[in-house]
Amino acid sequence: MTDSAAPSSRPVPVREDCWTEEASSTLIEAWGRRYLDLNRGNLRQKDWQQVADIVNARHGQTKKTHRTDVQCKNRIDTIKKKYKVEKARVSASAGMLASSWPFYDRLDELIGSNSKRPAAGGAGSAVSVSVSESLSHSPPMALPLPYPYRKSAPLATAVLPKKRASPMDDSYFRRNYSAVAAAAAAAATADEEEEDEDVREEGEEEDDDFVQGFRGYEDSEDGIRKLARAIRKFGDVYEKVEAEKQNQMIEMEKQRMQLAKDLEVQRMQMFVNMQLQLKKIKIAKGNKSNGEST
Repeated sequence: MTDSAAPSSRPVPVREDCWTEEASSTLIEAWGRRYLDLNRGNLRQKDWQQVADIVNARHGQTKKTHRTDVQCKNRIDTIKKKYKVEKARVSASAGMLASSWPFYDRLDELIGSNSKRPAAGGAGSAVSVSVSESLSHSPPMALPLPYPYRKSAPLATAVLPKKRASPMDDSYFRRNYSAVAAAAAAAATADEEEEDEDVREEGEEEDDDFVQGFRGYEDSEDGIRKLARAIRKFGDVYEKVEAEKQNQMIEMEKQRMQLAKDLEVQRMQMFVNMQLQLKKIKIAKGNKSNGEST
């Protein structure tokens, strides 16, 4: 009985830095109501979002305490694993120990052995549940095992040599030892999964910051694109205006040159006509003077 009570001295890990007891209680109540509404079925993404909205409405006043639907789902998975560890520990003590975990009774109502819960996934959880169920349904005194199996259990002989003569006590000890070992393994698994959840939540916060930064970069890049399009459009308009101005100047220059040419032609014509008139006048005067002299 001393060996079976040893794992009970290990405290159940609780992450007070990220999830407070009040926030976890709100999360369990919101998830539990939705879980029962779905006839103990799995929650979908929109269901988890509703649960996250309830938690954030009460405890999400700051960015650090604001929870997403993924974080709420991960927290519920961690709480389920803690419950399985506590269940295995309580079952291994044969009713001599009671759980001090504040969420044990509520989780036992929702996913305990008396409720209609779906099959749990994962090797560690399956081992702890099977061990707890086998212990809770096993009689106080078991039937003696066959002789070859008793021969293959030197560990029980080394630990309790005085009870080796009683096959019923020996088998009962083996069951308790297995339950204690399974509870210790499940507790170690819960510690590792809590560390994984810490890393996962930190990664999600970094991803949120990266997404917000990337969105800000996209907004600034979109503004630069709009500015570039406006500058390009202004350049196109300016180029068209300059080209039109050049065409007008060329056309005006052509008209001026044509006008100057016409004026020059008219001046030459007038000059030639004047010379011809003067020549005719001189010839007429010469003929008149010659006639008078004769």
